[in-house]
Amino acid sequence: MEPTDVAVSEDQQLSADPLPFARSYQLEALETALKQNTIVYLETGSGKTLIAIMLLRSYAYLLRKPSPYIAVFLVPTVVLVTQQGDALMLHTDLKVGKYWGEMGVDYWDASTWQQQVDDHEVLVMTPAILLAALRHSFLQIDMIKVIIFDECHNARGKHPYASIMVEFYHHQLTHESAQLPRIFGMTASPIKSKGASTAHSYWQKIHDLENLMNSKVYTCSSESVLAEYIPFSNPKLKIYEHEDIPCSLFNTLAHDLERLKEKHECSISKSNLSAMSAGSARRRLSKLHMAFLFCLSEMGVWLAFKAAEFLSFEENDFFSWGEFDACAQTIVRDFSLGASKIFSARLPSGPHWSIGGDIQANADAGYLSSKVNCLLESLLEYRDQKDLRCIIFVERIVTAIVLRSLLNELLPERSGWRTEYTAGHVSVLQSQSRKSQNKIVEEFRKGLVNIIVATSILEEGLDVQSCNLVIRFDPSATVCSFIQSRGRARMQNSDFLLMVRDGDDPTLTRMQNYMASGEIMRQESLRHASIPCSPLDDELYDEPCYKVESTGAVVTLSSSVSLLYFYCSRLPSDGYFKPNPRCVIDKETETCTLQLPKSSPLQGIISVQGKRKILKQLACLEACKQLHRVGALTDNLVPDIVEEEIINKELECQIQTVEESKYFPPELVSHCSNDSEAVYYCYLVEMQHASYNDFELHGIILAVRTRLKCDDEILAFDLDVDRRGLLQVQLNYSKVVTLTAEEIRRCQRFQVSVFRILLDRDLSILQDALGAVQSPIGSAVSDYLLLPSLGSTPEINWKCVNSLLFPSQALGDKHMDWCSTQDRKRSVNTKNGLVCSCMLENSLVFTPHNGYIYCVTGFLDKLDCNSLLGMRTGESITYIEYYKKRHGINICFEEEPLLRGKHICKVHNYLQRSRTQKAKDSTDSSVELPPEICSLIMSPLSISTLNTYSYVPSIMHRIESLVMASNLKRMHLDHCTLNVPIPTATILEAMTTKKCLEKFHLESLETLGDSFLKYAASIKLFKTYENHHEGLLTVKKTQIISNAALCKLGCARKIPGFIRNEPFDLKAWIIPGDNSQVHSFDEVLLTSSDKMYSRVKQKIRSKRVADVVEALIGAYLSSGGEVAALSFMKWLGVDINFVDAPMSRHFPMNAEKLVNVRYLESLLHYKFNDPSLLVEALTHGSYMIPEIPRCYQRLEFLGDAVLDYVVTAHLYFKYPGLTPGLITDLRSASVNNECYAQSAVKAGLHKHILHASQDLQRQICSTVEDFDKLNLDSTFGWEAETTFPKVLGDVIESLGGAIFVDSGFDKETTFQCIRPLLEPLVTPQTLKPHPVRELSELCDQKGYIRKKDVVSRENGIAYITVEVEANGVVHKSTCSGRDKLIAKKVASKNVLKSLKECPSNATEQ
Repeated sequence: MEPTDVAVSEDQQLSADPLPFARSYQLEALETALKQNTIVYLETGSGKTLIAIMLLRSYAYLLRKPSPYIAVFLVPTVVLVTQQGDALMLHTDLKVGKYWGEMGVDYWDASTWQQQVDDHEVLVMTPAILLAALRHSFLQIDMIKVIIFDECHNARGKHPYASIMVEFYHHQLTHESAQLPRIFGMTASPIKSKGASTAHSYWQKIHDLENLMNSKVYTCSSESVLAEYIPFSNPKLKIYEHEDIPCSLFNTLAHDLERLKEKHECSISKSNLSAMSAGSARRRLSKLHMAFLFCLSEMGVWLAFKAAEFLSFEENDFFSWGEFDACAQTIVRDFSLGASKIFSARLPSGPHWSIGGDIQANADAGYLSSKVNCLLESLLEYRDQKDLRCIIFVERIVTAIVLRSLLNELLPERSGWRTEYTAGHVSVLQSQSRKSQNKIVEEFRKGLVNIIVATSILEEGLDVQSCNLVIRFDPSATVCSFIQSRGRARMQNSDFLLMVRDGDDPTLTRMQNYMASGEIMRQESLRHASIPCSPLDDELYDEPCYKVESTGAVVTLSSSVSLLYFYCSRLPSDGYFKPNPRCVIDKETETCTLQLPKSSPLQGIISVQGKRKILKQLACLEACKQLHRVGALTDNLVPDIVEEEIINKELECQIQTVEESKYFPPELVSHCSNDSEAVYYCYLVEMQHASYNDFELHGIILAVRTRLKCDDEILAFDLDVDRRGLLQVQLNYSKVVTLTAEEIRRCQRFQVSVFRILLDRDLSILQDALGAVQSPIGSAVSDYLLLPSLGSTPEINWKCVNSLLFPSQALGDKHMDWCSTQDRKRSVNTKNGLVCSCMLENSLVFTPHNGYIYCVTGFLDKLDCNSLLGMRTGESITYIEYYKKRHGINICFEEEPLLRGKHICKVHNYLQRSRTQKAKDSTDSSVELPPEICSLIMSPLSISTLNTYSYVPSIMHRIESLVMASNLKRMHLDHCTLNVPIPTATILEAMTTKKCLEKFHLESLETLGDSFLKYAASIKLFKTYENHHEGLLTVKKTQIISNAALCKLGCARKIPGFIRNEPFDLKAWIIPGDNSQVHSFDEVLLTSSDKMYSRVKQKIRSKRVADVVEALIGAYLSSGGEVAALSFMKWLGVDINFVDAPMSRHFPMNAEKLVNVRYLESLLHYKFNDPSLLVEALTHGSYMIPEIPRCYQRLEFLGDAVLDYVVTAHLYFKYPGLTPGLITDLRSASVNNECYAQSAVKAGLHKHILHASQDLQRQICSTVEDFDKLNLDSTFGWEAETTFPKVLGDVIESLGGAIFVDSGFDKETTFQCIRPLLEPLVTPQTLKPHPVRELSELCDQKGYIRKKDVVSRENGIAYITVEVEANGVVHKSTCSGRDKLIAKKVASKNVLKSLKECPSNATEQ
């Protein structure tokens, strides 16, 4: 069978695209690879990667995007992904993607892989990734034009290289229309085994590789061709005489180690370790024991001591402990420490002895082995070598570690050489990070490191070109290992030393065969170059499999076990059991039975028959088939939860910050026109001080061109106005008025003048503003009128509106209506000239000498400029003298009565909570003003009118917000009908965040809405997906209730524009009619019938949008009940219906045999219609018996949501009017696993849990003992000082879920049954803050210095030190616990107690 040619269209011909510096043999190999599938067999360092790069360059025109095709470059190790990917990017312009397991590729779906194909032309990856992608049909073999197999000698057995070829390439090979990729393999040795005895057997192994790869081997005709370009090392055999360490010393140490091992095995038996942890600890002890004996016999006492010393250091996280129990870790480390003491006791001590003092004597004494001595002698022979770069290859990691220690002890003084080690992945010992390995190799290249002691990781993998000496401390296990390690000596005149023990003839013969093997393999490959590849045996690629027709995804017999275990690993679990399948093989009947964990939808026993060797695989394959048929495995044969999680991740990545238009009510905006008159809808804004009436407040008429959508209800609210207490404001619709264009202009000039004077107190700004009252025709501007009313009537006070005299009016003949009837009529000299005295009473005047504006309330008839003015110094001078001396003003009309003036009141943000209130306001005091220094601005305008207008900006901001809330409510009501009115103020509360600094914000409603949304979503999912496990239900729930999901829904309904997320800013407030401010509005269409206006954009975090959505749900729920909340959710896009749908449960069982049904029913005050629910609610996942098909996880999922909602709603409605945040604190103190766990123990429910976990039983007993000591009156709050197993809290939730389902989803019944277990419930009076939070707030409030917490962990116990410095006194507490959070809580509680009891702090309390 000829190797397959690549499929190209007739008008396309592949042509070589060589690099200019390519060597002759590289070009020859390229030409061969273009014609047929090829394995390039060349020495290490001969440039095989460059041939692969040139091949990809030749295929580039088929790969360039938007081509759907790709090339794949496979490498056997992760370190090579980056190395080969970088080489590709250096020598080609192809788009290269690099992939390895830690990137999370195991959890990618088809769309993610398609994105990689769309974005890249060459994918560099480890073979397991490609194999998985092909098996799951994320990638197809026919979309790949070229596959490069680096180190292709690995293609054998079940290696991913072999599986890719067997399962996908050879399956398609027999199809005439198959589009198969070009195969290109690279190797320094086509044989990976121990070699062969004859040339024919060499050829047979090469031929096997050729058949598997469907490729022919290309190699150079002789080594001399390569010798022109690359140097070859000189192989040298180093024979050493093996001498055992003294027998008595070895026996003594071996005996002591055995006793030490027995002692620690006894410790394991006496410990409370679970059977699994104890077994793991024993196996690890045994491996360490064997490792120490190996070091002792092979390398001597000193190196055995170094091994034990290294492994006993806790900071050397050398073990990949995984989920290894902390107690077991301690026992194992103690064993290493004990071993180091045993070895140390047999070594000389004192300052005059060192291992390097007399090497031969130390070897004779057994401190160093003869093998190690040989290594040292060999190295020292090269002490005169300039720039030594040596790699010492060893078999075991521990050998590499201790040799590094020895060489760094001896060589720096003798030769100045520095040694490092590098090692790869193993099962027990922790491997170095890739970063560490790369750093060592880089230092080796630069000469900072001279010697690397390495395992096989440097045989193939990292590119180390600067090596001039290679020593095989341990002989190569295979031909491939020999050739690759020899090839690491890449420099001219380099040596390759093979250490072989004297008399070890088999090893010596093997090494000699290895040295000759390269030429034999070359000649055999050349001699058989014309022999075609043979078809694979049917047995190799016809193994049983299951294929999904719709996608092409396949699971084979060999991949079924890993797929099933991967599926089970994604099932819910806790620290007390792993959800693995149980497999029982009956060798006599050749039958295998398999049972999946309880959270799997397959609860029946799977039974298969077949050959004993593959029974487990057959059972796993059958389980995979059935899991796919029930939907637990998707059509791509990945666990259903994986695809659901990907949806969530994509959603989370989509939205982080929302930038949306900030809406302004359309009722307050209009397009400017030149109409002669306009209709206005008038609303009377009435104000009244709740407890203070020192001055009269007038009504304000709000006149708008469009009727407000919220005028179907009375809008009332309060403002906090300093010392005067609350100001009660109410808005009522009054009537319609028609105003002429001139009247509108006068109204606008009036309101602009009043607000500019109040806000700026600068006449130059006012003059600019009055000059810009007229807006451009057609522009959308803030257009409404704020006019003074006649008293509390809805009539416009036109006299006040017409009061503006600025910038210039002739005032000589102007009078008030009442002037002619008063005896006080007289002319007064002012800056405006002679003015009737009636014009000055209740007026605004401007004094140019100091730039102030005053409100004149009347004349001081008994005072003139000759009167005395009391100074702060105590002296008295006349007003004439004061103005002359202080301001340089000569008073001319000294006998005219002075005016009584008052400062203009300051305008504040009266919406802000906790606003600083001044004890005295300068606006309360009066000043005396000579009329001749005053310029009249407005008249008549009373001080009460001006004070009234000072509140208007805050009032209008609140009205704007309420109108916005009404618009949002209207958008919902336009699409559905609600019989229950939802107060606009409640909607506004839901729209208002904490950042607004107002008295109300969304937190309480958010807490309520969050609990209801979780409750509704959980019910829907529980009913809809009856066979989904809790993990999958949780992921699906996240898709509904996550911040990202809610933000997306909120954005779709344009909610971000309604959100109030910043405090009211007086400076940014738009004065209606003032067109000197640039504030043109843009129209924003929300729906076909709804529009808003926007002037600016605002950025809001996605979580904030989600919070508002939850708060709006809470607003509808609190006012309109569940029907209203569900209606709003449906409008949002969350369609949940509470209509009861019958749930089918077919779990026949005798519940009384499994649990004490009568007792539990009496405890819960509930009789179950279906007692199987009670059994399910008490069954832990570890309790795997066929009679109970499910564990409690699904019911816990439901019960968690139900209890959260009913408790939250109970607290919310029982304690109305709570400050925002307090309801959240009450909920947090009541609804948490710790409180539930305490309730479970208090009720004795722990005695009824069905489980099969020793760890769980041990922890429950310990918890119950600690709980009894606490003697708590209540279970809410934060009093517990011990960690409770989560299972205990879960059971409360699962029982709640069971009652909820059994009662026909009746939440009230559920609450009444579970409530007694939780009593007494928390109240605002009994609520205590969490100690951590209380301490933090106390430090912030008092200015105490909070030090950073000190956290440590030992033997699985967390230790936390909390420290605070208060008034020079340090208060510190260190606490420990299995749970770090519990330890921190208790330590914070202790520090709080110390702070409160400290006398130096008592005065501050």
